[in-house]
Amino acid sequence: MTKWNDIIGHDWAVDFLRSAIQYDRIGQSYLITGPSQVGKSTLARVFAQALNCTAVDLKDRPCGKCRSCNLIFAGRHPDVQIVTGDVSGRGITTLKIDQIRELNHQLNLTAAEARYKVAILKKFESANPSAANAFLKTLEEPPSNVVLILTAADSDTLLPTITSRCRVIDLRPVKHSLVEGELKERWGVEPEQARLLARLSDGRLGWAVETAQNMVVLDVRDEQLSRLYIALAGSRVDRFILADELSGKPEILPELLRTWLSWWRDCTLLGVGNRENGTLTNYDQKSQMLELLKLRPVAEVVTSLRQTELAIWQLEHNANSRLVMENLLLKYPNRLSG
Repeated sequence: MTKWNDIIGHDWAVDFLRSAIQYDRIGQSYLITGPSQVGKSTLARVFAQALNCTAVDLKDRPCGKCRSCNLIFAGRHPDVQIVTGDVSGRGITTLKIDQIRELNHQLNLTAAEARYKVAILKKFESANPSAANAFLKTLEEPPSNVVLILTAADSDTLLPTITSRCRVIDLRPVKHSLVEGELKERWGVEPEQARLLARLSDGRLGWAVETAQNMVVLDVRDEQLSRLYIALAGSRVDRFILADELSGKPEILPELLRTWLSWWRDCTLLGVGNRENGTLTNYDQKSQMLELLKLRPVAEVVTSLRQTELAIWQLEHNANSRLVMENLLLKYPNRLSG
């Protein structure tokens, strides 16, 4: 993706940034928020290309053909820095103060060839307090001809003093129908597969495209749901064994629990009478959900939904993964059948 019209489902954001360039109203700091893989990094990169494109007509920027556009697209432009946090063994990303100090040093150097030096800081909600405070000083007095672009899941996860100094662009999930259509037309995905991926994507086109190109992701989902069904059909001892197994792989727990959470949300929808496949994310699992609902009241399903949300929150706050999983699995309904 190298041009504005390659950004799908975020027309207002594209218009906002294009107008900033065309009418010379470019800010020094932007915050792009939205769910993972909804298009935040793509938008940031295309904006960086447009800022430094060498096309004569402003309306043609980014052209996707010039040296600057190609270098930025490839992640090799000397004046465009992309900063991501370090990932721990638990799969937790942390942006550290040393990275901010190095970025500040680079931003204060003379540009090698670009019109604007650009820094894209991905997942800024992962910045630890010292890194966030260090970057705040950069936001307060940024070097001239520097544009700072932060991405984050939600502006509420950042210091108010940081958010207030940025122009906020909040990207919303793309309509399922648009994701499905793009998968079929642009990426050649088979209709039924495109439909399923569009639903599972929750409006995140990036996730849908990545999964279409690597179907292992769906295999992982099948395994995650299989573990859930094992838990629902298992005894207390079986659940302790499963909790022990899963807690030994803390890096897989966030994604696994999000898959389970999505399943419980769909089950709740079915339980309150919404039986339309079009409203379900995991519509291919409808029979398993209905089987559970024949045996257990909706109240237990809602409790499981809330307990899964709590488990995700606990893991994000570094709770003991084994205790979290044991507590969660023991509160799930006792049987899937019988």
